[in-house]
Amino acid sequence: QVQLVESGGGLVQAGDSLRLSCGASRRTFSNYYMGWFRQAPGKEREFVAAISWSGSNTDYADSVKGRFTISRDNAKNTVYLQLNSLKPEDTAAYYCAAATGFGLGVSKHDYPYWGQGTQVTVSS
Repeated sequence: QVQLVESGGGLVQAGDSLRLSCGASRRTFSNYYMGWFRQAPGKEREFVAAISWSGSNTDYADSVKGRFTISRDNAKNTVYLQLNSLKPEDTAAYYCAAATGFGLGVSKHDYPYWGQGTQVTVSS
């Protein structure tokens, strides 16, 4: 089992940037592919970005392509999500998720391990 802790959320203005971090407890972090999801009040949790165990493969939701970048540092057991050109519609709780394997998951059902979330609020 792996424990995940997100950080880096906050209140920003439209057009600003943030970098979210997710630290993992397991030394075998490189055995996991990782994802970021978000959930706004009253809405379903939705896929944002995912990255393979090596970092060589990534995938993004259409709504964030070209603005968000997912990356990982296996030596630090950490995955990042760089959020640029933020919009009010990006306001949500952002969750980090992990799953073992060498693939890439874009569904919340692919991930058994979740962090507690970090809030991102973008004002217009």
